[in-house]
Amino acid sequence: MDQSTRPATLMPVASGGRTRHIATLVREGKGPPVVWLGGFRSDMRATKAEALDAWAAARGRAFVRFDYGGHGESDGNFADFTISDWLQDAEAVIGRHAAERPVLVGSSMGGWIALLAARRLRPAGLVLIAPATDFTETLMWAQFSGAIRRQISQEGVWLRDSAYSPEPTPVTRALIEDGRQHLLLDGPIDPGCPVHILQGMADPDVPWPHAMRLVERLPAHGVVLTLVKDGDHRLSDPANLARLTAAVEGIA
Repeated sequence: MDQSTRPATLMPVASGGRTRHIATLVREGKGPPVVWLGGFRSDMRATKAEALDAWAAARGRAFVRFDYGGHGESDGNFADFTISDWLQDAEAVIGRHAAERPVLVGSSMGGWIALLAARRLRPAGLVLIAPATDFTETLMWAQFSGAIRRQISQEGVWLRDSAYSPEPTPVTRALIEDGRQHLLLDGPIDPGCPVHILQGMADPDVPWPHAMRLVERLPAHGVVLTLVKDGDHRLSDPANLARLTAAVEGIA
């Protein structure tokens, strides 16, 4: 049974006086462990994570992936979680399975989580795909109409149509308010390691100028930005998967 089909291991995470279980897949190997941090409502068996697992298997590298609370095979209802919860999940999994300075690979929301985790973990490197840094504020709240803002404020949730799922995405007041505790783009960001960003210029969800804003906040040295002119948000076609594994190999 390969990594793609075997059942995930459920790892307990204590939070708010309760314990929830986070689904993880761990490939043993050498070198700094590579840790996959997925996107908003994505899961650890998505295309880019599978491609990285295949890369790790071929090179004998350690690779760790997991589902945040309310995502994929992990416990919980998606709408009950916030950025703080998902950051806690990431730090718990990394602490358990990637104690050596890891390479964090974050996609979309996972890019923001990776940058937040880097402040405490000091990774060996970051690879960020369409990093949605501060997305709850800059890509959600700031873009919402007054009517949507009122609904979120008064009713606690708004159901947003999704291009990636037949079911709408619940955007909760708790998610927006909690996100404000983790904003990064208003000041300098120094993760203390090399950073490689992959960004599609045809991305409708995280526009490429958003990635440029992040680059401006990062140090002057050790930062590489790859812009793919026809690239969408997922960057999961064969050419972009090759760019992703090359970026990870370049840092790792």
